[in-house]
Amino acid sequence: MGLMDYLKGQFLEIIQWTDDSRDTLSWRFPDEDKEIKRGAQLIVRESQIAQFVYLGEYGDTFGPGKHTLSTENIPILSTLKGWKYGFESPFKADVYYVTTRLFTGNKWGTSNPIMMRDADFGIVRVRAFGTFDFRISEPKLFLKEVAGTDNHFRLDEFADTMRSRIVSVFTDALATAKVPVLDLATRYSELGEALLPIINPTMMGKYGIEITSFILENASVPPEVEAAIDKRSSMGAIGNLNDYVKFQMAEGMGKGGSSPAGSAAELAMGFGMAQNMMSQGAFNMNPSAGAAAPGVAPAPAAAPSVDILTPAQVAQTLGVTEADVLASIEGGQIKAKKIGTQFRITKAALDEFLAQ
Repeated sequence: MGLMDYLKGQFLEIIQWTDDSRDTLSWRFPDEDKEIKRGAQLIVRESQIAQFVYLGEYGDTFGPGKHTLSTENIPILSTLKGWKYGFESPFKADVYYVTTRLFTGNKWGTSNPIMMRDADFGIVRVRAFGTFDFRISEPKLFLKEVAGTDNHFRLDEFADTMRSRIVSVFTDALATAKVPVLDLATRYSELGEALLPIINPTMMGKYGIEITSFILENASVPPEVEAAIDKRSSMGAIGNLNDYVKFQMAEGMGKGGSSPAGSAAELAMGFGMAQNMMSQGAFNMNPSAGAAAPGVAPAPAAAPSVDILTPAQVAQTLGVTEADVLASIEGGQIKAKKIGTQFRITKAALDEFLAQ
């Protein structure tokens, strides 16, 4: 081997990376302790970016194309190396290739339940999982914060590294957006799109990664919260309980009052008649008086004889479930007084509800 051939073998003249894998995020060019000579060819293919690193500092970045390395197109490296009179002698530097194509279908999920504050249910434990698509948007930041000095950083390493970070950002995004648990458990596709603008600034600012699609496939809550959601869904299907009871009353009247709804209609009519008579002075309001006022017929018996009703009694009378009555009490539609652990409803409160 001649001297020229020997010297030629000590310098890098062509730097390139032919990637035939689908899971490589970054790759360091193996220089084999060789130096880069002036005029060397740097080849960067589509969906690649070449990043020079000199003594731990980031130098110039090259996009797709064929580049001849000279002082003119490596200004940052020229400054770092301190070439006062231009790039003439060979030099050593690390060259990292970073893949910029879209990586799709990456899975994420919460290993433990995350705690979130909900306006309806208070503090709730939530488990969630889904998929996301991403691309590397800032190669320098990605190499610094994620890949490090790894000479071949693959997607499986990224999954292990970033899963907890994605979950952390997802949790922060939920807290910022104040998403109700009801929406979290029922509107997956809309929620993913809504969270994307909140997640992306953090991912790009901290890790140099752009999340192009964030999909929530499932969110699960404790059984007691699921039961409450099912209950609210049922109420939504029924509609306003007041309207529902009135519909049952009308239906019962059409059947001749043979159903529990008929009893509800009779109860409401009785309340109305009693109120009308009281307003006209038909009732003797003085319990000590023995007879009605002259010229006034004896008052008919009041519709219900019970002044205080339980939710179960109201439910039976109205032809609905006790849970519906309790939901109306909690929602403020029916006024009730809690005695111990039980609710009690007065005739006046029930009359006010039916009159709405």
